[in-house]
Amino acid sequence: MAYGQTGTKRPDWVAQGGQYEYRVLRIPATTSRNDARRMLTEQAELGRWELSRTLLFAGGERKVWLRRKIIRVRSTLAETSG
Repeated sequence: MAYGQTGTKRPDWVAQGGQYEYRVLRIPATTSRNDARRMLTEQAELGRWELSRTLLFAGGERKVWLRRKIIRVRSTLAETSG
């Protein structure tokens, strides 16, 4: 079982202040299921997004939440006093 797929969070990552950023997409009912899959696959591969939640409305419209980890980069340069 991989972390994040079932909603569980890695305790060490949360302790370090881990957070996600979200993107919400609305996919119209006129978009085929295959095209929607292709679009979401592209987002995952190129933008490093993962599927968080989906909602299918009665009219066929889909609402999709994508998420990705916010990675904070720390400087490795030592501060020098001049």
